[in-house]
Amino acid sequence: VQLVESGGGLVQAGGSLRLSCAASGFGFHEFVIGWFRQAPGKEREGVASIRNSDLTTYYVDSVKFRFTITNDYAKNTVYLQMDSLKPEDKAVYYCAAGQDGPFALETMTRNSYGWNYWGGGTLVTVSS
Repeated sequence: VQLVESGGGLVQAGGSLRLSCAASGFGFHEFVIGWFRQAPGKEREGVASIRNSDLTTYYVDSVKFRFTITNDYAKNTVYLQMDSLKPEDKAVYYCAAGQDGPFALETMTRNSYGWNYWGGGTLVTVSS
């Protein structure tokens, strides 16, 4: 099982980045994919998630209407389009995969619960 993030970098406030999470080694359609982030000195927090079986999505309030999570079944890849970036969005961003089960996306994402696999992360820096 492998999750590989890419697309991080340096961007000015108000700019955009698109992160990618390439998945392999498990049944993509049977899993939920989430994006998390960890800023320096802070705990890891959930950002957004998508249920690959039906494309249900969840966003935390701080990124709602700015970030968009999508997937590409052909490439087994999940994307996080980040627009209107703010300095407080600066963090290492991780993707995670969790088996699709009875838990709501909100529960899995806000509580970091039910995730089986994690990627190594990609750094996003937003300058003011």
